[in-house]
Amino acid sequence: MAVADPWHRLAPIAGQTPRAMASMNWLRLSIKPVFARLSGILNGIISLMNLSIAPTRNRIDFARQEEVLAQIFALQSQLAERDAKLIERDAELKRRELKIQQLTLELAHHKRIRFGCKSEALSPEQRDLFVESCDEDGAAIAAELEQQQKPADAPRPYKRSGRNPLPPNLPRIDHRHEPESCTCGQCGHDLVKIGEDISEQLDVEPARFFVHRHIRPQYACRRCETITAAPVPAAIIDGGLAAPGLHAWVLIQKYLDHLPLYRIEKISERHGVPIARSTLAQWVGQLGVSLQPVVDRLAELLLQGQVLHADETPVQQLEPGQGKTKRAYMWAYRSNDLEGAPRIVVFDYQTSRSGVHARNFLQEWRGHLMVDDYGGYKESFRQGVTELACLAHCRRKFFDLHAVGGHPVAAEVLRRIGELYAIESEIRGKRAEERQAVRHQKVLPLLASLEGWLREKQKTLSRHSELAKAFGYALNQWPALIRYAEDGWVEVDNNIAENALRLVSLGRKNWLFFGSDHGGERGASLYSLIGTCKLNGVDPERYLHYVLDVIADWPVNRVGALLPWRVTLPA
Repeated sequence: MAVADPWHRLAPIAGQTPRAMASMNWLRLSIKPVFARLSGILNGIISLMNLSIAPTRNRIDFARQEEVLAQIFALQSQLAERDAKLIERDAELKRRELKIQQLTLELAHHKRIRFGCKSEALSPEQRDLFVESCDEDGAAIAAELEQQQKPADAPRPYKRSGRNPLPPNLPRIDHRHEPESCTCGQCGHDLVKIGEDISEQLDVEPARFFVHRHIRPQYACRRCETITAAPVPAAIIDGGLAAPGLHAWVLIQKYLDHLPLYRIEKISERHGVPIARSTLAQWVGQLGVSLQPVVDRLAELLLQGQVLHADETPVQQLEPGQGKTKRAYMWAYRSNDLEGAPRIVVFDYQTSRSGVHARNFLQEWRGHLMVDDYGGYKESFRQGVTELACLAHCRRKFFDLHAVGGHPVAAEVLRRIGELYAIESEIRGKRAEERQAVRHQKVLPLLASLEGWLREKQKTLSRHSELAKAFGYALNQWPALIRYAEDGWVEVDNNIAENALRLVSLGRKNWLFFGSDHGGERGASLYSLIGTCKLNGVDPERYLHYVLDVIADWPVNRVGALLPWRVTLPA
């Protein structure tokens, strides 16, 4: 009986993985001559056994056979162990590769947050917090590295900063630093001034409370005993504790710096001037009522424009006696920058998102209104208002799909919309007639091509996919989306209204809710004044200081002279 090839005993294990099979094939080729010789020996032994060869030699040959087989199985075990290690190493490499990909994506995401286009970035609150944290950590790490790299006793070299110069309008306080001696430290001769080096450092003086003493001497007539004194000027709060400057500071702290009243109370206490929170609340309420005529005049001028932008955002309002909040809404109406008139933003606080609030605010106004696809504006469009749709809203839907999965169809839409925005960048700042001519020549053909491409691609999409929903949104809004290309006075998107709402978005993260409907209405009025000041480059605090100082006895028929872009603020 011939001895069969023992390799078949190893094949099931070697075939587990391609790497192990390759290793076993190499081993098979290496020891094949050994197997050939062993086969010959074993076949000879078996023949001798069949011929009744001596039992002693038979036992010796079988012992050699077992020894060889034991060596083979030892090699098999080593190969299996090595194969297991290779599998483990491949798995570890795969895990590291995935981790690198994850970190790469996170890095790209953070870079987009900080350095990406505004339309693709996160909310400004999140972005600001992220940027502040990165800057703080980076500065700390750089400082630690600098300390570790230089000797402790090394002198600090003078290094001239390459920063931008400080504003020239700031007051300067000079500090002269003369040498300790007017004679040369080397030879003893007198020193001669040949020039001077000037360096500047920016400093700040925290809120400083002080008292105005109004002294009005009283004079009497010896003959008729009539007493004469300077009259007490009218004030918003008769006999009030605060001057207009303090009133303005409180309003700015709450509605521009977004500090709740309890924090303003703590700040005043820290400066040794305790002002009760209830007093602060009373001031804010009375000041809001006094400033309302200016806000009403702002709204009147806003509705004289032919193009408006509108958007809304939810806010919380405390339900009296319930101990919980309910959702209300702050509506923002923004003037169009392309019309050349003063920039105006008016906020309107309402208890719901119903479209009736928009109709009540717009009243008889008929013009072009830029909004998103919210149905609350549809009734106004049916009554004669021309609808304009926001191209940025449309783009954002495709951008989200591309950011998640890198869909090539979404990428193509983004590319085509990018061409439209590139044209808008070129014509920014030109006259309306020039913008209209360029849009007719360049934009309309691109829009026609994009619409045809969208309708053809839509036929190939699944109805319930997210990409199909983005296509449906764009095509349903198409007449309103392309309307801007027909008019040089119209913006391409609604970003200016969204930017106006940032005042409210930042505030609600700090004060959390309005205490009542009156509080919401008051907040809307003050946001309107502060937002309009910022749009027109007017310092909101100085403006409020001036208006609060004069409005108590200001003629009602001349309230238009108190609008932010019309007042001349004192130096």
